[in-house]
Amino acid sequence: MQVKAPTHRPHAAAADYLKKRSSSGAEGYAAVTDRVASMLAEIDAGGEERVKRYCRELDGWTGELVVSRSEIEEAGARLAKTTREDIAFAHQRIRDFALAQRDSLREFEVTLVPGLVAGQRLIPVTTVGCYVPGGRFAHVASALMSVATARAAGVSNIIATSPANAKRGGIHPGVLYALQLAGADVVLAIGGAHGVAALARGLFSGHSADVIVGPGNAYVAEAKRLLFGRIGIDVIAGPTDTLVVADDTADPALVTADLVGQAEHGVDSPVWLITTSRALGEEVIRRAPGVIDSLPPASRDAATAAWRDHAEVAVVADRQAACALCNEYAPEHLHVQAADLDWWLKNLVNYGSLFLGEQSTVAYGDKCAGPNHILPTMGAARYSGGLNVGKFIKTVTYQRMTTEASRELAPVAARISRLEGMEGHAMTADIRLAKYFPDEDFDLANPETS
Repeated sequence: MQVKAPTHRPHAAAADYLKKRSSSGAEGYAAVTDRVASMLAEIDAGGEERVKRYCRELDGWTGELVVSRSEIEEAGARLAKTTREDIAFAHQRIRDFALAQRDSLREFEVTLVPGLVAGQRLIPVTTVGCYVPGGRFAHVASALMSVATARAAGVSNIIATSPANAKRGGIHPGVLYALQLAGADVVLAIGGAHGVAALARGLFSGHSADVIVGPGNAYVAEAKRLLFGRIGIDVIAGPTDTLVVADDTADPALVTADLVGQAEHGVDSPVWLITTSRALGEEVIRRAPGVIDSLPPASRDAATAAWRDHAEVAVVADRQAACALCNEYAPEHLHVQAADLDWWLKNLVNYGSLFLGEQSTVAYGDKCAGPNHILPTMGAARYSGGLNVGKFIKTVTYQRMTTEASRELAPVAARISRLEGMEGHAMTADIRLAKYFPDEDFDLANPETS
């Protein structure tokens, strides 16, 4: 099976494109699937020793794979006081939002008929694996987003993993400090698909993950996709994407900066502008190269390719058309820079996270605002939201009933079972009526099958 390449849904709304993408982003996906499937099979067979070998071969890491408690504690001491305070500030917002989400869920019981009580319980999963990327960037915020949310949900065991950098001597200290603050129980220094496999199998920790969450590269995303079913996952993710929708009240400097800032994520990260103002669209296109050139080399290279190959700028007639096109894109991040924000909040329905007004830039949400930044990509916002405490909680049901309630339900269950051709099911209703009400005569035959 091949992983689905990132694509747009067909655009239903009429639009005049001042700039269109030049690449579908589909290149190389079959090779990723084959490689990851092979790695997972090898780790299934070879266990921890095969993971250690992948760490040496792919990451250049020969150190310990389980990060010691002393190393985690020392990481905080290596950070400046302001850095620790910033991480704590972000953690508090993320934790508070996740706890509010948890409080919005509830258990209940309801009497459906006299004597029949049905209910709902909310049970946290036992073990969660949190993947924290560690390539070009030190993903401190991702560490907080996954671990703090799992902790707020009441998860017992939280195992985090992040690739170790040999030049740095391990995992970035900011990431380690964030993992400790958020409440990770075990931290592994393993990256890539082999890190995901270690979480799924419980290697080095003794706790196999029930759910694995967190962003990562194509290999990480594919490992999660291939393991889905054996474990739960947050989202099947592709490259991060961002859409700004703007009218003639928007500031072109801010719009351009917001698009370029998100293009920094990677060479395959789409950024899109939908606007009711042709002048704004043209001005953003004019400004973008200069803003990209102002970035440091690695970010500049990523943003240059992302803007060249994946950026789109569309002009539409009015806000209704803009809204319709936004809902077709179903972006991961949707930033509204337009008048009458309440109208947009009411009418936009497909997005991972919504940012209302020019003050609410996506970067705030990425780092410290509170709502989770682990979000659906590739149009998956049509049917899925982002990571939340509900991902770590099983909503399960139960029922109990009196003999009199069984008297009311049993004949119905028997007749529907016989309509479906399931005599064994019908028998379990029949036998209860015979036990509890031996002197009564019930019509148990379905007229369609008798």
